[in-house]
Amino acid sequence: MGNPVVHFEVVGRDAQALQNFYKNAFDWQMETAIPNYTIARPGGEGGINGGIGATMDGGAGHVTFYVAVPDLEATLSKIEGLGGSTVMEPSDVPEGPRIAMFADPEGHLVGLVKADS
Repeated sequence: MGNPVVHFEVVGRDAQALQNFYKNAFDWQMETAIPNYTIARPGGEGGINGGIGATMDGGAGHVTFYVAVPDLEATLSKIEGLGGSTVMEPSDVPEGPRIAMFADPEGHLVGLVKADS
């Protein structure tokens, strides 16, 4: 099946400023998903959509990507065995997919999305 990159995310302190920056820099279409978070639709063949918004805790933010996997819990267990760590346990996004997040051995934040079966 493979595990494709299916989503990217740019979050920081000022959601509106980030959204305006990416919209104007690349002519991306923006669609509000939830308060302080917009779906960026870059368009173009082979491109993936992403999210741009505010951090949940008001922190400095991050840029990350999300990988589709069939089993979030099993994947997190495997990642922990390889030296990574769970940052966010599997949880449901309102009206969206089930996601989780981990840090790799150097602390880079990566997201997981439950793949459609």
